[in-house]
Amino acid sequence: MTESYITVSGNSCEEIIINKSRFIGYASPCISENEALSFLQKIKEEHKTATHHCYAYIIGENQGIMRYSDDGEPGGTAGLPIMDVMRTKSIVNCCIVVVRYFGGTLLGTGGLVRAYTQCAQAALSASGIVRMEKTSFYRCTLPYSAWDRFRYTAEHLPVKIERIEYGSSISFLLALRSSEIDDLFPRLSDAADRSLESIPDSESYAAWEAYT
Repeated sequence: MTESYITVSGNSCEEIIINKSRFIGYASPCISENEALSFLQKIKEEHKTATHHCYAYIIGENQGIMRYSDDGEPGGTAGLPIMDVMRTKSIVNCCIVVVRYFGGTLLGTGGLVRAYTQCAQAALSASGIVRMEKTSFYRCTLPYSAWDRFRYTAEHLPVKIERIEYGSSISFLLALRSSEIDDLFPRLSDAADRSLESIPDSESYAAWEAYT
C-alpha cells in the first residue's frame, strides 16, 4: 500500500451548454475497473439518446489502469482531454463520463477539446477532491477514570475516535494515520496514564482532510 493517493469523495453531475450542444459530466470514485465500467454503463442507460458517451478512468494508486474513449468524436478531442483533467491533479481511482447531445453546430477539434475539458473539470470539482491516506485502526478499551483526559488529548491530535461503547469500561475504535503511529501512540498512552489497552484491528485508506 502506498502512503496516500488523491481521488474524489463522491458522485457529481455538472452540465454546460456550448453552441446549443449539451455536455453533461459525471464523476465517481471507483476502486476497480469493473466499478468504472458499471458506472459508465449506468450513465449510458440514463442517456440512451445522447450523441456521444465519452469517458476516462484511472484505477490503482500507481495509475496501473488507464482507459479512455472518444466514442465517435474526432480522435483525441474527448477521452484524452478528460483523462488529462485527472492526470493534472494526480487523481486516481476515479471515472469521469461526459455525455454530449449535439446541438447542430460543429465545434471543431479545438472547441471540442475545450468543451470536454471544461465539463470534466466542473464534474471533478463538484465531486470533491480528497487525499486518501493509509490509516490504522485499533480496538481500544479505557477505564472511566482516564477517559476525560484521554478524550481531551485526542481532540487536539490528528486521530479519530469511533464506535464508542460504554460498559464496565469504555471501548472504541481508534483511527490514525499509519505514518504517525510511533509519534501519536505514546502521547495517547501518557494521556490515559498508560491504562489504554489496544489491539490492531485493520488497515485501509481513509480521507483525513479536503485536498486543495
